[in-house]
Amino acid sequence: MPANSKYLTPAFWPRFAKITAAILGGYFVSVTFHLALASWFNRADVLMTMAFSGFILWVALMVLAFLAKSGWKIWGIYILLSLIFSLIIYLGQTYNPVA
Repeated sequence: MPANSKYLTPAFWPRFAKITAAILGGYFVSVTFHLALASWFNRADVLMTMAFSGFILWVALMVLAFLAKSGWKIWGIYILLSLIFSLIIYLGQTYNPVA
């Protein structure tokens, strides 16, 4: 049974934006989130946990990207989240340096 055509994105660029946001954007957010945690807490524990929770978070972010109406908006949200987590990483390495 074919998919209902009203749910399919006809144009290439919106579909491309959703697919890349799901794969790359979700990965960036997942990794920067866990690295932000690792910069403030015990690195070994957080990075070991990242092996499992990182994949779960990445899949959840993929699903959210495909549920969004606009691929470009979800890209903007994922880039903003990645920048915020990068700032937290920077602050964590500045104020909580590794001995």
